[in-house]
Amino acid sequence: MASFISNLFSMFTGGAKPASQAAGPSSEPQLYGDCTIYAEPRKEGSQYRLAGRIEKKVGDEVLVRSFIRADMFSSSDDAIECTVRKAQQIIDQHGSSLFSDGEKIRQV
Repeated sequence: MASFISNLFSMFTGGAKPASQAAGPSSEPQLYGDCTIYAEPRKEGSQYRLAGRIEKKVGDEVLVRSFIRADMFSSSDDAIECTVRKAQQIIDQHGSSLFSDGEKIRQV
């Protein structure tokens, strides 16, 4: 019971993430154009939420665009495959404007 209350309290105070939001599997980085895609689905219960990041080296800096979507998968392999496809779609749709603001880290 104390564990439950502790977990509940930590959710509202910014404490550690509950196990249901633990990081899931990740795959090898994928090159797409001048960007690098990292598929990092998040394990939620027995499923995986589509999540990842896109990185691009600009000069001496690495700019990062993270994304999380509502899509859920029962297989980590399916989640990784769809995450890579979604990242490619984000890159294609945004084009050069994806990194044009110069922010180091941003959600898309």
